[in-house]
Amino acid sequence: MKILFYKVIPAIFAILKTLTMLPEFDNTAVAFEYRNDKELKRARFLFSSMSSPTITNLGMTATKLAINWGLPVKSLIKKTLFDQFCGGENMEEAAETAKLLGKYHVGVILDYGVEGKGTETEFDKAVPEFVKAIKYAATQKNIPFISLKVTGFARFALMKKKHAGEELTAAEHDEWQRVYNRIDTICKAAYENNIMVLVDAEETWIQYPVNDLTEAMMEKYNRKEAIIFNTFQFYTMGCLPYLSVALEDSLKKGYILGAKLVRGAYMEKERARAKAMNYSDPIQPSKEATDRDYDAGVLYCLSHINELSVFIGTHNENSNMLAAKYMEEHAIPHDHKRVYFSQLFGMSDNISFNLGHEGYNVAKYLPYGPVKDVIPYLLRRAQENTSVSGQTSRELSLIVKECKRRGL
Repeated sequence: MKILFYKVIPAIFAILKTLTMLPEFDNTAVAFEYRNDKELKRARFLFSSMSSPTITNLGMTATKLAINWGLPVKSLIKKTLFDQFCGGENMEEAAETAKLLGKYHVGVILDYGVEGKGTETEFDKAVPEFVKAIKYAATQKNIPFISLKVTGFARFALMKKKHAGEELTAAEHDEWQRVYNRIDTICKAAYENNIMVLVDAEETWIQYPVNDLTEAMMEKYNRKEAIIFNTFQFYTMGCLPYLSVALEDSLKKGYILGAKLVRGAYMEKERARAKAMNYSDPIQPSKEATDRDYDAGVLYCLSHINELSVFIGTHNENSNMLAAKYMEEHAIPHDHKRVYFSQLFGMSDNISFNLGHEGYNVAKYLPYGPVKDVIPYLLRRAQENTSVSGQTSRELSLIVKECKRRGL
């Protein structure tokens, strides 16, 4: 009996410890600890406004007109949308935001939010800016990632032609080689400085060259650990099978797959184009189908964690909890170097900070850049919060709960 007692008691304590180490996404004290009262009230105002599609659409239209007419609206935008969703106007300001988040065990992904200008000169000018960001990130404890879009370094029309399998002219072959060289320069710098690179997904009609280019970079730089990550958009019907094929290909070629899992960002545009051009809609038939495949992708990656690295990018509480529970049940350490969770800065703090509080690896997407240049990004965030079912109401309810707790 004595021997049995000594065996049972530690087991009971181990079970109790497991039960208490899952994140609590309703804990607003942890979620908003990094926000002072003024910032929290600003967030309450913003999400209250975005809960109304009419107010949001009017605000977006007014903002666009004000910018086009050269009206002095920078200060207003900076004190509202910009400060909520962006880390600063330059790298140094973003680093200060990163330090703040780091105090609460949340890292950042540096995301230069300026939209590409579309010329060879601008593409070339962007490369040293990204290399500079990588080298700067390497000096900071809390910036493990940068992100990039291939369309920031290549003409959209060229990528569309590559995707369609059309024959390139000699000049276009040279142009594509320059695209490859730009991305390779950035990935090489990331590899040398041990900073991970998240390659964003694009529209489905230009995604093949993005995949090809990213896979080439992974094969080159992911020999020991994942430095380069490709993005898998699960609102597309072929994504889950492609994830499996991508892992098989990486195993054959001897590199570690970097898999960034997201639901997707171009649904309305994708469906409109498919309808207009009379081809099969590539988007999942329902949100339930997207959720099902996304969760299957999360579990697939976690079950192959010795063969890949996974970046779980989602604002869906169920998907985040599913991953956390799987890690608990399969004794995957919360801070496993091959598992990261992520949400956008200014959104879903209840997920990010509660995961960080329990020791999981978490990183916020942190856009930065001059206010006037990141306005397209800010308008998309406003539109997204209005259009995603339940997103704004959930954000607002949590902010209101914390305001009440603080007596605001």
